[in-house]
Amino acid sequence: MTNVVLCLGIAILAGLLMTRFCKPLGLPAVTGYLVAGILIGPYCLGQLGIEGLGFTSLHYVESLSVICDVALGFIAFTIGNEFRVAQVKAIGKQAAIVSTCAALLATILVGGGMLVIHQFMPDVVSVPTALIMAAIAAATAPAATLMVVKQYKAKGPVTTILLPVVALDDAIGLIIFAVCFGAAKAFATGHLNVLSLILEPVIEIVASLAVGSALGAGLAFVERFFHSRSKRLSLTVAFVLLGVAISTLKFNVGGVHVGFSSLLLCMMMGTVFCNLCDFSEELMDRLDRWTGPLFALFFVISGAELELSIFTQWSVVLVGVAYIVLRCLGKHFGSYFSAKATKCEPTITKYLGITLFPQAGVALGMMAIVAGSQEFAGSHEVEIIRNLTLFSVMIYELVGPMMTKVALTKAGEINPEHRKSARGVMHR
Repeated sequence: MTNVVLCLGIAILAGLLMTRFCKPLGLPAVTGYLVAGILIGPYCLGQLGIEGLGFTSLHYVESLSVICDVALGFIAFTIGNEFRVAQVKAIGKQAAIVSTCAALLATILVGGGMLVIHQFMPDVVSVPTALIMAAIAAATAPAATLMVVKQYKAKGPVTTILLPVVALDDAIGLIIFAVCFGAAKAFATGHLNVLSLILEPVIEIVASLAVGSALGAGLAFVERFFHSRSKRLSLTVAFVLLGVAISTLKFNVGGVHVGFSSLLLCMMMGTVFCNLCDFSEELMDRLDRWTGPLFALFFVISGAELELSIFTQWSVVLVGVAYIVLRCLGKHFGSYFSAKATKCEPTITKYLGITLFPQAGVALGMMAIVAGSQEFAGSHEVEIIRNLTLFSVMIYELVGPMMTKVALTKAGEINPEHRKSARGVMHR
């Protein structure tokens, strides 16, 4: 117990210290947290084998997954705040079209590219692998994007549409993944279960939104009986934890898998709460301050999970680079043409696609579903999919936040000058 607490304390401290090195380089704090995780992870400081000083093994890091689950729940709850009724009326249609087009084009380009690679490297990329990687390409990471937006207090048309687009990616990605994963299983086994292929993603989305709505309405109702700011904050934290716990439940009904999406459930809870509660903005501001250390720890742990040994496998690196390039092209041009078609502002058309590059939690969750399936458990496909996903997440997480910052700066929504510190001193 002492070693775990010591390790968590060192993780937060290492992350904060690394942000000081990143600041003169103009890098986002997220990058500092990730690099700190790598340095105290099992491939660097953890190699010393000193319990509590660093993450001594990947198994040790994975045992802290509950922290990541909780952090993602709070991130999704915060993003739900972006779906206020007035805002949805203004940009809801554009956000839905842009997120759909970006996800679909990324899936198509990656799927097509992987099938071409299959012709030359069938031992590395099989048809099921190509289909699953195409589905994973649709996912976008909300955590890194949100942290960059909050750190630099980005504000403008790109930021306004960015968070709803990233949030909608989860629902769209779930549907695409369910279809492609079902097709991959059918190709591997020769049997297609059409019922589960159609019902499972629909049930997961509907169930997540329904439970999230109920929790959001319940939170808005119960909050009115408390007047202390600290008690209202505690109640909000309790409901988010409850939402994360419920999202882990899974059922099998008549051969159909019934589960929940943590991101969708908590996002919907935040959306309903913020639209029903009169003092939600004040609470969200206080919640942001409370979750700062939690988010820092989340990204340090994420950095520690990145497997540097992947770089020794040239085939994975080669296919991984192709996957990254094709996915980025799909996200960029999918958002570019759809934003132009829906008459979005020029800055949105030009820069939004770049901010959609980061990828992490949702993609890793999809990878875990594949690894846990009966059809692929212990297979060669799982090993390749796992390595490709980890390799791409490593690159995206280290480079993606910086590119998001650059895009928002060029869009004129981040002002690097005259930032005010906690001491009230003006910095240039």
